[in-house]
Amino acid sequence: MSLERAQALVIRGYDFSETSRIAVLWTREFGKVGALAKGGRRLKSAFESSLDLLNVCDIVLIRKASGALDLLTEARVRERFPQLRHNLAAWYAGQYVAELLGDWTQDHDPHPVLFDEAVETLRDLDGRAAGPGPRLARFELVLLRELGYGPALEHCAACNALVAERSTAFSPARGGVLCLQCQPLERDRIPLGRNALEWMLRLRQDNVAWRELADTDVRKTIRRILGDYVTYVRGRRPRLLPYLGS
Repeated sequence: MSLERAQALVIRGYDFSETSRIAVLWTREFGKVGALAKGGRRLKSAFESSLDLLNVCDIVLIRKASGALDLLTEARVRERFPQLRHNLAAWYAGQYVAELLGDWTQDHDPHPVLFDEAVETLRDLDGRAAGPGPRLARFELVLLRELGYGPALEHCAACNALVAERSTAFSPARGGVLCLQCQPLERDRIPLGRNALEWMLRLRQDNVAWRELADTDVRKTIRRILGDYVTYVRGRRPRLLPYLGS
């Protein structure tokens, strides 16, 4: 057993007994971990409210053998996002971030870039009154890239030809855009105008481009495409997906 320190985002929590809780944490140093917080349900717990959903904490863990829960000995809040709970659309979006991190990643497989992007996403959602769609799209594109599922956006996913047409399409099954010649061969294709494609490229490359995306039609197109693609790759529809706006 070893004592380890880490930064952690609380992505789930379960009651374990009358006095203890299990916290699922997405850590910058170790990836996803499950940890037992003994006494975590007591009114005067040492953890207080640090294990609330979507809190960012500095934690201390006793690492256990593979397959066993780690033991959480300390959790101090580093950052909260209080405005999320006053904006239903933002709250759903934050839970969607936690759901993707929890369901898409393996235990003890760290992705520091993804951790940083998740925290930045929550900060932006916490401080933004407008619809969260473009910010979530940026997060999804980073998550897909980090986990090896980044969609093909510059070359046809079917024939690898450079896509330069103003009118193209996206195929979740193929994992990217389709040129005009390949579109008729894919039944699951989703129409994708050149403007939407250019915005997806910008969102993938620029971490602040989402602030400028105001076109309602483009936002709806990108939301549909990424929602369908995430669903196809994962094999099931994310629970929070129906509650997300564009």
